[in-house]
Amino acid sequence: MNRLKDKVAVITGGSSGMGLETAKLFASEGAKVVIVGRSLDKLKDAEKEVSQSGEVLALQCDVSKLDDLDNLYQQTQDKYGKVDILFANAGIGLFTPAIETTESDFDKLVSVNFKGVFFTVQKALKVFNDGGSIILNASWLGHRGVETCSIYGATKAAVVSLAKTFANELADRSIRVNSISPGFIRTPIIEKIGMDEEKIEQRRKKIPAKRWGQPEDIAKTVLFLASDESSYILGQDIAIDGGIIPLWH
Repeated sequence: MNRLKDKVAVITGGSSGMGLETAKLFASEGAKVVIVGRSLDKLKDAEKEVSQSGEVLALQCDVSKLDDLDNLYQQTQDKYGKVDILFANAGIGLFTPAIETTESDFDKLVSVNFKGVFFTVQKALKVFNDGGSIILNASWLGHRGVETCSIYGATKAAVVSLAKTFANELADRSIRVNSISPGFIRTPIIEKIGMDEEKIEQRRKKIPAKRWGQPEDIAKTVLFLASDESSYILGQDIAIDGGIIPLWH
């Protein structure tokens, strides 16, 4: 398949989970993929994986640092001359009751999940081809009020809003902007936030689809939004959540 033949795609948070799976799929569809992450070791491992499917460039970058973003797009432009697709996927999770949330917690989440996404897009526009596609990674928690998720959920709701505003601002350049809202997805972050198999099974029972999502579920939807198959879709948020947003209780 060559749905993305000769396209240049930048994927932040591309060294693991949803970003890595999307990078592999994009590469297999003919894209030249730039994967971005903070950990050099993880990037090297991810680069090896993606290279089995196609062309890849791995660049270290912290999306909350504007100088890093400038360097990312400069290196991408130097190598490929343009960007056609952006998957602004990088984000962090921190879940505490509102009364226990510190200023440091607040600043970390906002810096990466909101500020980072905004400037990832803004900086890309200087090297972005008209007619391209931008996909922002939000979350089902931006649509529902869930305990311990006040700041995280707010940053993800902000991402949904950004997609709509960017879509309006960039329509004259025929750049489509959409967001996705994943539900419970089995990625390495699940174990990092302390969820054991018992808790994972408890959550599974609450999901209307009766299963956790996989990174492949996300990658396939992002591919659709990146390709010409979705050419009449812009300013939308697509829930990939197994029915959580409308049906979970």
